[in-house]
Amino acid sequence: MNSFTGTNRKVRLGVVTGMEVINGVHVSQPGLVVVDITAADDQTAFAFHAALAAMWATTALERTIRIPGQSGVRLRCYLDMRQPPEP
Repeated sequence: MNSFTGTNRKVRLGVVTGMEVINGVHVSQPGLVVVDITAADDQTAFAFHAALAAMWATTALERTIRIPGQSGVRLRCYLDMRQPPEP
């Protein structure tokens, strides 16, 4: 779920279209995290993922998702924080 704010500043919850449903296995243990990244472009999204991957184990990524009529790109990765981050 993501929160969206409208012009009247009310917060509403919705599911981002184009993203897979989060499976219970992805967050079945403490320390497992689903990260949804929204960025202006592919390079920014992949750079942020690379920063996460430098510290924790993450899933490999192949492509971003573009939603027609919305600016930017979306990317989902799964992160394992059960081990201490790399320095």
